[in-house]
Amino acid sequence: MAKILVVDDDQGMREFLEILLIREGYEVISASGGKEALCLCKKYKFDLAITDLKMPKVDGIDVLKSIKEISPETMVILITAYASGETAVAAMQEGAYDYLEKNFDVDDLKAVIKDALSKKGIKKEDALFIKNVEDALSFGNIIGKSKEMLKVYSLIKKVADTTANVLITGESGTGKELVAEAIHKNSDRKDKPFVAINCGGIPENLLESELFGYMKGSFSGACADKPGLFEVANKGTIFLDEIGELPQFLQVKLLRVVQEKTFRRIGSTIDIKVDARIISATNQDLAQKVKNSDFREDLYYRLNVIPVKIPPLRERNEDIPMLVSYFTEKYSKEFNKEIKKISPYALRLLMGHSFPGNVRELENIIERSVALETTNIILPENLVIPATGEMDEDTALSADIPEEGISLNKELARIERLLIKKALQKASGSKTKAARYLNISFDSLRYRLEKLDT
Repeated sequence: MAKILVVDDDQGMREFLEILLIREGYEVISASGGKEALCLCKKYKFDLAITDLKMPKVDGIDVLKSIKEISPETMVILITAYASGETAVAAMQEGAYDYLEKNFDVDDLKAVIKDALSKKGIKKEDALFIKNVEDALSFGNIIGKSKEMLKVYSLIKKVADTTANVLITGESGTGKELVAEAIHKNSDRKDKPFVAINCGGIPENLLESELFGYMKGSFSGACADKPGLFEVANKGTIFLDEIGELPQFLQVKLLRVVQEKTFRRIGSTIDIKVDARIISATNQDLAQKVKNSDFREDLYYRLNVIPVKIPPLRERNEDIPMLVSYFTEKYSKEFNKEIKKISPYALRLLMGHSFPGNVRELENIIERSVALETTNIILPENLVIPATGEMDEDTALSADIPEEGISLNKELARIERLLIKKALQKASGSKTKAARYLNISFDSLRYRLEKLDT
């Protein structure tokens, strides 16, 4: 049973909270002011404290500071009549978990308390996070501890020391090159070159010479012999990103390298032997391209000896907090700032986003937020989430009902989520403005956001 301290000079509010929390199964002790609260904190160990902000003599911020000095692991929620960005910054800088407006919704309060108690002992979680990040760094800066990513890590370990070709598939922004680097760094080739090339980012007339090199005089401008990337990657690994963009005539030449381990520079008649492990990646459906005769079937099966699929961020939502922490620390150092964390509201806003651009999109959002943030906490109003990837949901608002029917509750929840996202985007992350756009109360919006997250 969690022990909760309630601090409020308003007897009516104090008694209301006592009754509510006792009914929820908590052990409750109350104080009518800040001085009394501090005496109780020295006598008892509380899991959570709920304190009013505005009180005579010793206010809520002073109570918060003292509680954190006496018992750093005690979670603190502030209650204020007029919530603002400044209030949030001041409270969270001193270690508050969250804050509520005084006309809060009861269900909203219950959700915040439950969430805060689940985060109790955050120091231990921070230590675990650091360990997880260090473990992840051994996989080439891949961050995540979800079940889906643990499967990827396991596969990396299994395939790293083999010589088999690997085909990495996944949406844009999922980190396919990071996985390729991780395979290389965990292999016995780790001290040899890792050479990456984007097959879709180089014009066709230059791609062949980039891959295989050329001889002096083989074409206009060839003033000297030049080795290709396959030669540079000898004994190491060559990473062919966006392999689905490889032109047909180069697919034939690549097949020869894969099968015979030899190739010729442009303008040469001499075969060059090469020992380079080939890791390819694509965000396209290569099997479908084979069916459409856009990609050689024999090359496809040669490259796809070991398939590795990277899940999109929306399928590993639990990795978002870890990624946010990692990118916040990364860009705080880069921009020479002291941003320590993200507010719970802002994090919940991110958790509700679909991230069509995956990890790359999340990184860009955090980089922008850190660059623009003037405090040491990322707040919702400074979190700019692009509105991309929602157009299909717009059209679905007027979609016909299919013969097999629909789930009304799921459809209403989806539409509610869409409208809340649009309001928050229009309000640049400010929930106060978003609530105004939706003609609902601030607390009602917070409750709906909490409900959509569960």
